[in-house]
Amino acid sequence: MSKTIGIASILALTSIALVQAADACSRILWNDNKLAVVVGRTMDWPESTEPKLMVFPRGVQRDGGVIGPEVVVKDNPAKWTSKYGSIVTSVYGLGAADGMNERGLAVHMLYLNATDFGSRDASKPGVHAGLWAQYVLDNAASVDDALKQLEAVQVVMVEARGHKATVHLAMEDATGDSAIVEYIGGKPVIHHGRQYRIMTNDPTYDQQLALLKQQDFSKPSSEMPLPGNVNPRDRFQRAAYYSALLPQPKNQREAIAGILAIARNVSVPFGAPYKSFGIYNTEYRTAIDLTNRIYFFELTTSPNLIWADLTKFDLAPGAPVMELDPDNLQLSGDVTAQFKKLDKTPF
Repeated sequence: MSKTIGIASILALTSIALVQAADACSRILWNDNKLAVVVGRTMDWPESTEPKLMVFPRGVQRDGGVIGPEVVVKDNPAKWTSKYGSIVTSVYGLGAADGMNERGLAVHMLYLNATDFGSRDASKPGVHAGLWAQYVLDNAASVDDALKQLEAVQVVMVEARGHKATVHLAMEDATGDSAIVEYIGGKPVIHHGRQYRIMTNDPTYDQQLALLKQQDFSKPSSEMPLPGNVNPRDRFQRAAYYSALLPQPKNQREAIAGILAIARNVSVPFGAPYKSFGIYNTEYRTAIDLTNRIYFFELTTSPNLIWADLTKFDLAPGAPVMELDPDNLQLSGDVTAQFKKLDKTPF
């Protein structure tokens, strides 16, 4: 596993990092303001991922070898009981694409075409890639903890709705620590450090950092040409540039507004062409206040931003799983009290 990789500072900031999520997406971490650790992401995909906001209590039993009704890891599937409660955005009702747990650890799955989890090693418990993010939220209290927990399992490729889970994982915690995990050539490649704030998709993170280093953003101005297309390289560089310019927020409202402003800047407009996928627009954006455990969600077809306070849910073992469908034009603002009980755990 490779560890931190240096990169020239941008606008006097020491380095840059990640942005992304499970598709063609972007992730932006703001961990150097004096108010709160906040992170934002976009979810870009050629069809609806049927996102639902879900809150899981502690004590949920999971099987890393099952996706929906199908057994996809037959030999030595990982099985666990969640140690921490979490709030997530689901993808196709089969796993979590994005979320945060009660300890202030957040995760984001993004598409990476170069992903190769390698051949199955049945000596390690297997977790299919659709539950990779949820495994971290259920079991880890910090980025350091998550990296240790992941050493004990093998992530296994899975396919759903005709799409393989070729994803990489970004995570950060309430201290501002960050890590990006990619599987290249069957081996995990880890970029661990506060400086890894931006992440998108292909090419691999090593190459993204090398491309970013070639840019000179040291003298920002309104006349400076910036990469402006929707491909992952351009989104990575725009997010890096604008995140380096964010002003110190006076309150949480300004912190979330700042991170969402960049997420919107790197969003993919409706109708924009995207390689073989054809149309590949941004479906939703999330923002997370890890310091205060508040999860914000913005559906691109809705005029309203909504949020939920994880600290106000019952996360005790045996408490019900809660769900909210964000595709509702009547939703606006704090929707914590509008989640509904589910009869069973969806994954």
